[in-house]
Amino acid sequence: MTNPVLEISGRKVGLDYDPLVIAEIGINHEGSLKVAFEMVDAAVEAGAEVIKHQTHVVEDEMSSEARKIIPGNADVSIYEIMARCALNEEDETKLKLYVESKGAIFISTPFSRAAVLRLERMGVTAYKIGSGECNNYPLIELVASLGKPIILSTGMNDIPSISKSVDIFRKHKTPFCLLHTTNLYPTPDHLIRIGAMEELQREFPDSVVGLSDHSIDNLACLGAVACGASVLERHFTDSKERAGPDICCSMDVQECADLIVQSKRMKLMRGGVKEPAKEEQVTIDFAYASVVSIAEIKAGEILTIDNIWVKRPGTGDFLAEEYDSLLGKTASQDIKFDTQLNKESVK
Repeated sequence: MTNPVLEISGRKVGLDYDPLVIAEIGINHEGSLKVAFEMVDAAVEAGAEVIKHQTHVVEDEMSSEARKIIPGNADVSIYEIMARCALNEEDETKLKLYVESKGAIFISTPFSRAAVLRLERMGVTAYKIGSGECNNYPLIELVASLGKPIILSTGMNDIPSISKSVDIFRKHKTPFCLLHTTNLYPTPDHLIRIGAMEELQREFPDSVVGLSDHSIDNLACLGAVACGASVLERHFTDSKERAGPDICCSMDVQECADLIVQSKRMKLMRGGVKEPAKEEQVTIDFAYASVVSIAEIKAGEILTIDNIWVKRPGTGDFLAEEYDSLLGKTASQDIKFDTQLNKESVK
């Protein structure tokens, strides 16, 4: 099995490294640069290494038909939401610089060609592509041609449609990561489907995999780490009292800090093979049983169930697993009662 590694601004991501937690402020700032800064401060306080934004150039992203489409978690059209929440290029550039001034990595999701070109002007080091663009192959082609690492969410798509995007990445030799996602806000437990993430790893062994989660707590992310996730993405807010469109499935400062700590622990717990750990020897010594005499045994006497049995500790020459093989053998010397049998005492 391959063990792919993705690198974003010097941060290596893969099974051998701590899971990368991405705090997505997205459009939770509702178009306010001041609020966006406050969310960045909170994410940095929580320990987030990567802070993700969404780049919306509305006129290039949506046709007028979008004014008729109302998302499941809203009561106005998607066009109105994005027009209200989008930052202009000047403000988004300020946001990127602010994130970087705090020592974090800024990435963003472009939803149009104009958004990609803006992010290139801003000098981003990596791209996140959302589930809605997973099968937007013209946009995938454009971003992949830039040669920068790409994290692709794969919600609402199946293996054949994802394969077409992966083929584009491979053609351009673009480093990539695939995130399993369910695009329901919030996502109920039975639709998390961590097995789908494991399927991504099987189908695309050259990809780092992870989970972009829209549920209400950290449980799905931690379960995903146990199953091999190297990247975890959740929406983020500094306060759940805010009115942003994704607040319902956003983590706050404490949840983000907990996720970072707990995902590192979970990473240490996964993997391994079923065998005794060398560190268990101190327990093996007392917990295993050795073959001992349960009666005095004279030299030349046959070993039977009436004169030998098994008792702790496991420090004798013959462990319990060898008991049956000793039955019927002959004592080569006198053996005192309650004594561990040794190799010299048995013919």
